[in-house]
Amino acid sequence: MLFNSLQFLLFFVVVTLTYYSLPWRGRWVLLLVASCYFYMVFKPAYILILFLTIVIDYFAGIWLERTQPGPSRKWLLIISLLSNIGILAFFKYFGFFNESIVGLLEQLNLNGIAQRINSLDVRLLNKVLLFFGQPTATSFELIDRLDILPIGLSFHTFQAMSYTIEVYRGNQKAERHFGIYALYVMFYPQLVAGPIERPQNVLHQFHTYFQYDFENLKAGLMQMAFGFFKKVVIADRMAEIVGHAYNNPTQHNGLTLLVATLAFSIQIYCDFSGYSDIAIGAARTMGFTLMENFRTPYFSRSIVEFWRRWHISLSTWFRDYLYIPLGGNRVSPSRRYLNVFIVFLVSGLWHGASWNYVIWGGLHGAYQLMANWRDKAFSQWGVKFPEENKAYQLLQLLLTFVLVMLTWVFFRNHKAPVQNAFHILGKIIFTPFDGPLRAPFNTTELWFCVLLVAVLFLKEKFYLTIPTRNTVLFFILFPLICLLSYLFGVFTSNQFIYFQF
Repeated sequence: MLFNSLQFLLFFVVVTLTYYSLPWRGRWVLLLVASCYFYMVFKPAYILILFLTIVIDYFAGIWLERTQPGPSRKWLLIISLLSNIGILAFFKYFGFFNESIVGLLEQLNLNGIAQRINSLDVRLLNKVLLFFGQPTATSFELIDRLDILPIGLSFHTFQAMSYTIEVYRGNQKAERHFGIYALYVMFYPQLVAGPIERPQNVLHQFHTYFQYDFENLKAGLMQMAFGFFKKVVIADRMAEIVGHAYNNPTQHNGLTLLVATLAFSIQIYCDFSGYSDIAIGAARTMGFTLMENFRTPYFSRSIVEFWRRWHISLSTWFRDYLYIPLGGNRVSPSRRYLNVFIVFLVSGLWHGASWNYVIWGGLHGAYQLMANWRDKAFSQWGVKFPEENKAYQLLQLLLTFVLVMLTWVFFRNHKAPVQNAFHILGKIIFTPFDGPLRAPFNTTELWFCVLLVAVLFLKEKFYLTIPTRNTVLFFILFPLICLLSYLFGVFTSNQFIYFQF
């Protein structure tokens, strides 16, 4: 179910009102049933995959808690993790790895082996396609049409894995209540696109009876309103500019592609942070507190700082469950650099089965390494910079934004060959002013887009929280934002970008 739909607004009102009318014993049932319905609206059969992982991890958590430290306990964790990763890999990466291996073998003139690998599990995959109501296919047609990735699989897979890892580490008691554990994985606000929660933050809240609190309701509704504003008014409007250029980049000049890439930087932020705002706000109206997922990332003055502010739930997940187990900062500098690079490559692959995503992650990893090498060299040479100087801070901010923006070319180009992304980058870097801007909007509409972005950034930079204690202000701002979303929104019910992950 899309947040930006009338169906969701009706769903949200009914669920929230019913939630407060029930005792605790009925609330978790309501939320679980509502979450199942919310998920099954996309495709009912997807719920079976989600249910399978829930059952595996529920029993894995109990067995992990009962088992004494030793090889058996470690194998229980490995089996649980491999089950989750295996399901994710099959649905998300089979086609990618198959195509990559076959392409490599063909380059090595091993066509016979390539053909045998290409036909691997064709009958099995066709059965999967039929199960999900799609026609069968053969060879690469099968891979191209294997579009059966369950919505949000990467998100709830990582959330389920964090549970078993924390139980294994002794930081979380195993949840005995199957319904509560299922709700932890399936809680509808953050089920499809996060934030990726930790059991320590969420599980105990499902055992808590929250009294109706008008302040929570106001704060949650206001955050939802700004989330809708980001998505409907800004992100979907920017999508028109981005699609105009990126859907046929060879027909556009450097300036048009540069503006489109800038627009995508705004689109993906407003789209994803807008989803997070709606999710966090919807949960808060019922008393639940979800973790912050964005903290004005485009005001970062370094790539390191950017990743402390962007998709915080994912970056901290990789820090706690991949970077630190690899050795973190406790190893030699060369090994630490390798650990950082591995984390960002995996992060790129997590986002999608495409070499464009891998390059996107690799570039961010390279940025991190270059920043570390620069700081180390400058420290040895005694070079100091005027960190308190406002002009220098602005320069750092702009440079960081430009570096991040250039990597978005690969992210947005994920369905096209890698060469296309390099072609776009070449035009942006070497011929940025070789012709007039060609946009789907006229000049007035383009300046209106600039005004919208300026208002958003001013609000987030200087007015991060709305004083919801002021009831009069709430009753003015909330309907005003809703009215603006209706009047200036692009009502196309565009799917959120991160649903594909």
